[in-house]
Amino acid sequence: MENTLDWEKLIRRMELLMRLKSFPVAFKMLEKKEELDKIPFMRRVEKKTTLCQLITLVRNFDWTVGAVPEDFISPMCPSIIGLTDTPEMYKDGTFRSIVWVKTRKDGKKYEESIQRLPLGKHEAVVMAPLVYKPFEPDIVLIYANPAQMMLLINSLQFENYEVMEFFCVGESSCSDAISRCYLTGKPSLTIPCYGERRYGHAQDEDMVMAIPAAMMEKALSGMETLYRRGVRYPISFAGAEQDLTSAFPLSYGGIGELETIRGKDDRLLLGVTGGIASGKSTASEMLKELGAHVIDFDVIARQVVEPGKPAWQGVVDYFGEQVLEEDKNLDRKKLSKIVFSDFEKRKKLEGFIHPRIHEEFVKQVNAIAQKEPCAIIQVVVPLLIELNLQYMFHKLMLVYIPEERQIERLAARDKISIEEAANILKAQLPIDEKKGYADYVVNNEQSVKETEKQVKKYGSL
Repeated sequence: MENTLDWEKLIRRMELLMRLKSFPVAFKMLEKKEELDKIPFMRRVEKKTTLCQLITLVRNFDWTVGAVPEDFISPMCPSIIGLTDTPEMYKDGTFRSIVWVKTRKDGKKYEESIQRLPLGKHEAVVMAPLVYKPFEPDIVLIYANPAQMMLLINSLQFENYEVMEFFCVGESSCSDAISRCYLTGKPSLTIPCYGERRYGHAQDEDMVMAIPAAMMEKALSGMETLYRRGVRYPISFAGAEQDLTSAFPLSYGGIGELETIRGKDDRLLLGVTGGIASGKSTASEMLKELGAHVIDFDVIARQVVEPGKPAWQGVVDYFGEQVLEEDKNLDRKKLSKIVFSDFEKRKKLEGFIHPRIHEEFVKQVNAIAQKEPCAIIQVVVPLLIELNLQYMFHKLMLVYIPEERQIERLAARDKISIEEAANILKAQLPIDEKKGYADYVVNNEQSVKETEKQVKKYGSL
């Protein structure tokens, strides 16, 4: 039962982003009941129980609990998770027809629709708060409200998109969540049933999702990225009676603006990005020699904050003249130190500068395209992916070097310590994550000729 993931770190971050009210539950089926004795902090309930009661003891009471078939009130719960067979009066529809359906025929149909784990493979079940890393789970149960679940669904769909299908047999929601997740290997969302509300104390607003343990990292990764894009919980209200134009993402309401950038001619916009000190300028110069025009966001960023310009004035009004050098230019190093560890101040600074950079960028793009409608325009943007600007370009090129070399180059270039350089790097997305966005990837760790070879190869595509 050795743990392979840092579950505490993963779960604590997910709890923060989703604002969860109860513990995500580690759920595992055991082949031998003796394995229960090896699990730390194990509690065995002394009275007969139900599966939903056990789940509640974990997610709200902070307990680690285990059970064997004899611990359950009736065969219903253990039969769904494969610990015991289903009695004949269940199979012929009698049991369900007593309360839940009109006829035994309906009851039989009901019973046949319930997903069950294979009989005979397991002798016990164990559950615990996953944050404590009690054992390596098979699946994870998360209870949350519909808005939180929508965020979780979006997070799971962010990479390798797949439409999600959810089911509800009615009573016996453990079949829809737990058993279906086991049998399909996919996340399964459902509405907690009447019994889970009555006996397991699920709240009116609760939904439950079972997620294969192997997909939890994917869920958190998607959630982190969506957070950076402004998709967060709690969800802010735009206002039912308001003009929502400014509240909608660009992909909904700003197609006209996007067309202004991409144009309706034969221009090609190539976004060039990479980690700090990775060699973007080198690759950009090579593309320029091949005939590509250059727009550099770093150059524009310096231009828009020249003394007296609107962006400069906004920065000075907010941060004060302490961020100015003697010649009235911004002291970029001092400003960087102020916003580096303060998210709110960083967003404020971006609010002054980024709109002005965007205006100048659009102006330069259209000036080039007006003279040359078939122009290849490379746009060098250091934090292109972090700022979610990839939608503006037809293609993306990523220039990278291994992290160790990147830290060394940055420390040497800026005359700072290795530790300071490493901390700066932490503020950017990992290169491996950035690669997933790129159409072209240039490894700049070898010779200039090798880099040039890669750039020319992409330049001919």
